[in-house]
Amino acid sequence: MIVKEMYHNPVLLNESIEGLNIKDGGTYVDATYGGGGHTSRILEELKGGRVIAFDQDIDAIENKQQDTRLQLIHANFRYMTEQLEAKGITKVDGILADLGISSHQIDTPERGFSIRFDAPLDMRMSNQSARTAADIVNTYPAPRLQKMFSVYGEITNAANLARTIERARSVKHIRTTGDLIEAIKSCTPPHGANKYLAQVFQSLRIELNEEVDVLKDLLRQSETLLNKGGRLVVISYHSLEDRLVKNFMRTGNFEGIPQKNMYGHDLRPFEPITKKPVVPAEEEIESNNRARSAKMRIAEKL
Repeated sequence: MIVKEMYHNPVLLNESIEGLNIKDGGTYVDATYGGGGHTSRILEELKGGRVIAFDQDIDAIENKQQDTRLQLIHANFRYMTEQLEAKGITKVDGILADLGISSHQIDTPERGFSIRFDAPLDMRMSNQSARTAADIVNTYPAPRLQKMFSVYGEITNAANLARTIERARSVKHIRTTGDLIEAIKSCTPPHGANKYLAQVFQSLRIELNEEVDVLKDLLRQSETLLNKGGRLVVISYHSLEDRLVKNFMRTGNFEGIPQKNMYGHDLRPFEPITKKPVVPAEEEIESNNRARSAKMRIAEKL
């Protein structure tokens, strides 16, 4: 078992637990268990009640903490409703989702998430998935690669990057993170190379794991699952994710278009608690640099 403190340092821990507004005897969902840091704090604050946690990564499942109030489910949180219903649960009092990848995933070379190691170009959140990031790099046509890098990585030279990858793979199959970094060297700026490569890797990870669609599934399900007064707390790390969360919490849809009834009153399932996203304090960023891009939003079910 990996020591939890080493597995992942939970981001915005105090702020997210406060945002859940935990009630004794309630049922709470931690959609992204990871190292169990957020779950541990929920259990500390919770008298009675229970926590249902999800993670698709078997490494996280093997790090389950021992508490009779905790049920840990080995599944992607996009299947939250059906998994809860299988346990006889139709309503919950709070849902917390930290959308970032764990420190353990980044620091395990063979997972292929990091630019620091030459490892298989994997990036799967679940090892049960067949497709890897290498499959995307070696099979997607240039226009599809360009869109992926532009939307998910906000990469300004996405078209050139896509063509460069297409040329490189025609000469040599791109199998490892090192192969990819070498193949796109001509596109990588000499200054800010690490940031650029991180954006490339982020694009591949989001595409491979269908993270945008999975987030939308989570948000839609939260509307039905949460009791009145229940809290939804989401920590995101990418502007696209944050925009989806913001729009849904404000309007109940991903476009951010207010819907009104015949009397002109807003039709929306949530009341945003945070008008602006909560971001980590400088002290937290100094102790955990991976928290620097985190943005948390909180909403209450109406």
